[in-house]
Amino acid sequence: MKITIVYDNTSIKNNLLADWGFSCFIEFNDRKILFDTGGNGRILLENLINLNIDPEKIDDIVISHPDFDHIGGLSHILNLNQNAVIHNPISFRGIRYPNEVIYYDKPTEIYNNIFTTGELEKREQSLAIKTVKGLVLIIGCGHPKVGKIIDSISKFGDVFAIIGGLHGFDEFELLKDIGIICPTHCTIYKNKIKSLYPGKYIEGGVGKIIKF
Repeated sequence: MKITIVYDNTSIKNNLLADWGFSCFIEFNDRKILFDTGGNGRILLENLINLNIDPEKIDDIVISHPDFDHIGGLSHILNLNQNAVIHNPISFRGIRYPNEVIYYDKPTEIYNNIFTTGELEKREQSLAIKTVKGLVLIIGCGHPKVGKIIDSISKFGDVFAIIGGLHGFDEFELLKDIGIICPTHCTIYKNKIKSLYPGKYIEGGVGKIIKF
């Protein structure tokens, strides 16, 4: 499994653009999945190109929630790719492209070993992928609270890693049993998480690649 951060508030390479928002590209088994699409389609496409990721070959697009900084690049991707399956929280409607759109309101196995929490608190869904080490949990902003997200996905296994935006998350004790934490985008307390769990902490940023 390979995760490449393609949109984030920071960048680790000069040829990759940083901007407010989040998106990552997931390669798992035979699926190529784009999780969220950042805030600006031009920036997203430029980063994808510079990372040698072909938007026309994306199989699935998972949207965590319809805030601008997570869906800003969606139309740019769909202008190029009308075969990708879109996986939306149930309240996010109105897509006018011919792509198949599936809506989720409860924890669901999307594909073999790929899961969604479904929409939590009428707000946001997260994605989880089962690896030999446990679930890798990918979060857009964490509005429903990280503890609730973990609880909702626990029926599919134990969470080994958390990647993504954690907003105002401050329940730091929840991370004591997590193997890897990569807080990105809107996470307010990155430095606190890093100081508490230096051996688990991974710095994010556009261009960061994490393999499991």
